[in-house]
Amino acid sequence: MRLATTTSTRDSGLLDVVLPVFERETGIRCDVIAVGTGKALELGRRGDVDVVLVHARKAEERFMQEGHGVRREDVMWNRFVVVGPADDPATIRGLGVLAALQRIAEKRAAFVSRGDDSGTHKRERALWAELGIEPDWADYVETGLGQGRTLMVADQLRAYCLTDEATFLNMRNKLQLVPLVTDDPRLRNEYGVIVVSPGKHPGVRAELAARFVDFLISPAGQALIAGFRIEGRQVFRPAHGFEQPRAGSGASLATPADRGRD
Repeated sequence: MRLATTTSTRDSGLLDVVLPVFERETGIRCDVIAVGTGKALELGRRGDVDVVLVHARKAEERFMQEGHGVRREDVMWNRFVVVGPADDPATIRGLGVLAALQRIAEKRAAFVSRGDDSGTHKRERALWAELGIEPDWADYVETGLGQGRTLMVADQLRAYCLTDEATFLNMRNKLQLVPLVTDDPRLRNEYGVIVVSPGKHPGVRAELAARFVDFLISPAGQALIAGFRIEGRQVFRPAHGFEQPRAGSGASLATPADRGRD
């Protein structure tokens, strides 16, 4: 089975937990292609993969409306966070995400974007658009890279960056960046899984893809997602059958070590 998913999903480490169990229980081997959401959906449009696991609802709905998918299911969600240097030169700590981006733009602060049509990039662009801001100053940098490598660039440049929390937590021991904006409804990051249409794309292994989808949304699959931890923290919340965390829980991203670097 060919799975197209996002670099943030891969970089979080979640697939290293979920896929071995799926392969062991079903005997289906999974080949993973990790790219941005836009590229993952494009692979689906070409019939080059059997299933896609991505996080950009509007793009997913358009994919379905075009007839490239035969089934879509919600899988899980986490949060985006805005990270940056511990000294926070634009003074955005604790603000809502729109106020934070407004201040970054006003100060022309260094900001590193993925710039790759990924789900993260789409969300970032939507937030700038909501503010009516075109980020075009000299220290706004687009990498065209995946989430992990983009965080490394932001760290080197001492820049702000929008990232999914799971990848950041998985990499934070390699970074000087700290979480600054963590708790805003606009930062909710929902993941969906889609079976590519075998009618539109002959050769697609839709039966294998459907078994993967069934596994992800089953109690066993959802429990694996719920149980996945980074530094003892739950970073993905299952979409089916589990209580969601209280508002305000994003504050847990900031550890005493982070606060000591204020």
